Amino acid sequence: MTSRETTGILPRAQAGTEWAKHERTIREWATLFAFGPINTPWLLKSLYGGSQERKRALLEKLDLPADALPHLGSWKADVGLLHLVADHILDRRPKVVVEFGAGASTLIVARALQMAGGGTHIAFDQHKEFVEATGDWLAEHGLSADLRAVPLVPSPGGWPGMWYDHEPLPDAIDFMLIDGPPWTIHPFTRGAAATLFGRITPGGVVMLDDGARPGERVVARRWRKLWPDFDFDLVKSGTKGTLIGRRR
Repeated sequence: MTSRETTGILPRAQAGTEWAKHERTIREWATLFAFGPINTPWLLKSLYGGSQERKRALLEKLDLPADALPHLGSWKADVGLLHLVADHILDRRPKVVVEFGAGASTLIVARALQMAGGGTHIAFDQHKEFVEATGDWLAEHGLSADLRAVPLVPSPGGWPGMWYDHEPLPDAIDFMLIDGPPWTIHPFTRGAAATLFGRITPGGVVMLDDGARPGERVVARRWRKLWPDFDFDLVKSGTKGTLIGRRR
């Protein structure tokens, strides 16, 4: 399956993946259980992927067919985030885009990058079959990306949870989109993306999906302390919010 299909409220089943075998510490379990009830309102809100009107506007902007994004919402990117991604790429024309968490956003990145004159697009996901299906989905629309299925490993940089075993990566990244791993690993698991912020070019941008969620708000506070040369702003144009960081 790809994120074209309908999905449940929680992320895809993780049975058999590396993080499912990961032995969490007592502190990690405590944090996960503490944030579970707090995240419930955000999970319910995320079921709404955005209005049909905004989705049509996005597809028209990118000259994609009306059925290119049949289903949004749940754990997938919502139309608010996808508009931000498309507008950024069409306006700033990044040459190197790195994406963590493949799916609907991969289609939008690939098409926007194509319209902007092309560039390197690397997208990671921990599900091999999902990556393969996403590649087929892109090909149906005449698009392509460097899609990589990689395992999740213990997070680097002292961050809790798991992160993508992503190397090698370019030394200079113009745009980084962070939409994984899922919070069910750990509410702060996406914080490990900061270990790559040193590769963001001056003027480059990082976008963190679900930026208004409680765990991501904690992550944002830590990022601001660790990376004072980034300006971080929370944009609430979508159902889950997007944290945008611009490197000065």
